[in-house]
Order: sequence, then C-alpha cells, then structure tokens
Amino acid sequence: MGQTPGIGKREREILTAIVETYISTGEPVGSRTLARSNRENLSPASIRNVMSDLADAGYLEQPHTSSGRVPTAQAYRYYANQLTGEARISPADESLIQGNLQGLNDVQEFMERTSHVLSIISHGVGVTVASGAAQRNALEHVYFQRLGDKKILAVVVMRSGLVRDRVLRVKEDLTVSDLEVAANYINQNFRGWEMAAVRNEIERRLQQERDEYGHLMRSVEELYHQGALATEAIPQAVFVEGAANLVINEQDKERLRQLLATLDEKQRIVDLLSAYLDARQEAVRVVVGLEQTAPHLNNFVLIGAPARVGNEVIGSLAVIGPTRIDYEHAITAVSYIARLFDQFWNEST
Repeated sequence: MGQTPGIGKREREILTAIVETYISTGEPVGSRTLARSNRENLSPASIRNVMSDLADAGYLEQPHTSSGRVPTAQAYRYYANQLTGEARISPADESLIQGNLQGLNDVQEFMERTSHVLSIISHGVGVTVASGAAQRNALEHVYFQRLGDKKILAVVVMRSGLVRDRVLRVKEDLTVSDLEVAANYINQNFRGWEMAAVRNEIERRLQQERDEYGHLMRSVEELYHQGALATEAIPQAVFVEGAANLVINEQDKERLRQLLATLDEKQRIVDLLSAYLDARQEAVRVVVGLEQTAPHLNNFVLIGAPARVGNEVIGSLAVIGPTRIDYEHAITAVSYIARLFDQFWNEST
C-alpha cells in the first residue's frame, strides 16, 4: 500500500482497523477494542496516542456521546485509495457474478442484471447506464402487416432485442404479397447491418435497381420513405436496484426521501454518474461525499467505472451507498464486471 504524508505503517494499520471495524459494527471504535485484535500487541495507551494523532490529522472524529472514534470522509478516502488496484475479488463474489451474467446475449439484460448483482454484493444501490451506442442498433428482421386501405404496421426488431413498431400511411395501396416480398428482400439483404448502413444502401439501390426490379423496389421505396426503417435517437437506458438497502441503513428520513427521489429520476442518475466518472479513467473511482452534485448525498459514496468496448465507452456502472459501505467487495465487483463487459460484448455480436 502507498504512503501518505503523516501516515506511517503503525498509523496506517490502526486507521485501517478502525475503518473496517466501524464498517462492520456501526459503533465508535475504542482503543481497548483495537488492543484485543492488533498484531503488534500495542497497549491501549499506545493505540490512544496514535488515534489522537489521526484525529489531529483529520482522519477520525469523536461523537459527543462516546469515548470511541469514527472515521471521517478523509479516512474513507484514504482507506479506499489503499484498496483500489490491490484488492482481489473473492471467489464467492466471482462465482455470484459469473452465475448471473454468463450466457446472456442482450446488452440491456446484461446491464440490468449487473445493477442487481452489484446491489447484492455491496448491500447498496447498483446503478448501470447504457448509452445509445450500447444498445446494438443492428437489424435482426422486419415485418409488415396490412392494417387496411393504405395503412401498414411496420415492426423492426434489433439484435439487441429492442422492438420498434409504427403505423405507416402509404400513398400506394400495397397487398399482403407486396409486403411479404419487401420484408423478405430487406431481411435477406440486410440482417445484421447497422441501421444507418441499411438506409444508405437502400437509397443507393433505389437509384440503381428501380428499373431492374420494378414493382419490388417501388414497394420497398414506398415503405422506406414513409419511415419503416427510421430510428429515433436511442435514449440512455438506466437500471437501478437495491434502494431497499438504503431504507434499512439510512436513519435520516428527509435525506432518505431526497435520495430515493434522486434514484427515481433517470436523468439525475445519468448526471450524477457523468459528474464523477471520467471516460478516460482506467481504474475504479471512489468518491466519498457527493455534495458537489447533490448536497443531500454528502454522507454517501459512489464507486464506479466506465464500461468499455475496446477504446469506446458505451456506459457506466456504479454502486451508491452510505460511507459505511463494504468498500472492498464493492470496488472489486465493479472492477471485475467492467472488465467482463468487453468480453460480453464481443461474444454477443
């Protein structure tokens, strides 16, 4: 573990013990408690001296009703910094992640399941955001159904599992046979193509093949120009799970209400993760105190990382919880799943 000015080996070990004990018990930690478990057989008096120095340095504070000490935000930041990059995922967590994420072939399902797994492992809130790019915009197949005179239902199914449908009002009445032939032409020629490429190629073929294929291309042209293959900008998909964990752990009802309201608004979640997760970061980032973005989250922590495919960031994943969160399990789980994402993406395409 790295060194921090004013923190030597003895101070580091005692501070780590205090943080881990407080995370486990939620009770202020006294010198006698540490004396029973410290490996250097330090006396309670020696430990009290170190704790006093740590308090002077801003790492510990003392509640008025107790002789014990509790970690400050500075202590949590120091502790998390020691873990990041060094902690290894436990076999149990690795098995849980693999059991929940293996065999999925849909990006949105992977992201949704990830939020669930993160909430279980961290006992906090698991959050994932999949950008529009993460939702594979490749064509699986199209289907056209005649609804009536000059009215067509167009159903477009993407490889991600996303289904879009719209009712088209065409200028020229198309028969059931016309629609079947047009759908077969698109499916046989463009399955697996990105939608932008499909539209570009159909435009090109309409110019070159209209005379050669006559009636077929006129049917395709009519459906195309009425928007059968149009795609709106794909919104970011946001998945949140584990809010009940906060209800159990958070005693301040007003702050809990504000937090749950934040988690209920998808755009605020996207803004929160965007504020703290940089696309350039390579490792998990731990942010203790989120008051810069949301003042009511000053006693909460965000542990997150970007989800990458190659060099492209196509989403993010994070855990949000109280400062007493299990940092080691949350950090290693976020790191492990972030690394799995590129593998998943390549296997699902």
